[in-house]
Amino acid sequence: MTTTKKATYTRMDQSTPEDWASDDSYREQNLKHLPDSVMAMLKQLREKATGESMNGYDHSLQTATRAYDDGADDETIFIALLHDIGQVVSEENHSEVAAAILRPYISDRSHWIVQHHGIFQGYYFWHHIGKDRNARDAYRDNPYFDACVQWCDKYDQRAFDPNYPTKPLEFFEPIVRRVFGREPWPT
Repeated sequence: MTTTKKATYTRMDQSTPEDWASDDSYREQNLKHLPDSVMAMLKQLREKATGESMNGYDHSLQTATRAYDDGADDETIFIALLHDIGQVVSEENHSEVAAAILRPYISDRSHWIVQHHGIFQGYYFWHHIGKDRNARDAYRDNPYFDACVQWCDKYDQRAFDPNYPTKPLEFFEPIVRRVFGREPWPT
């Protein structure tokens, strides 16, 4: 194991260029562990209480399987697998949390889909719980509106079938590592 020099500052306004040079090596080490950390978050969805027909982990695997079976590209499969990881820390804004985590590694289109999928999913069930199922219409002028409608319809809202032949996480791991391994998108 390589020992890297730690920064010496106790306040950021007293840091030096050398302190920040050492920070780069830690950043690189941490980025190597990012796929494992995010997949661990996904696994935590097994334990989350839900009234749905399957837990969030199985739902996520099935969403990714549906995207894969449809011939989707790696990035679409990646967001299908990880779109709900924000539920580990937040129910109310899980879409925004997941989108923020994935943002550096996905396109603007995919980021927008993940960030808004919760509202777009509401179309399929919010009328049953006294909410406006058409809330997504507020985003109709966005260039990614139709892409989010299609993504939710083809993959997310259909992925609650316990009889659908769903691939295991190990199948998707190379895709996760490929997407996290590419250069971050400019923000």
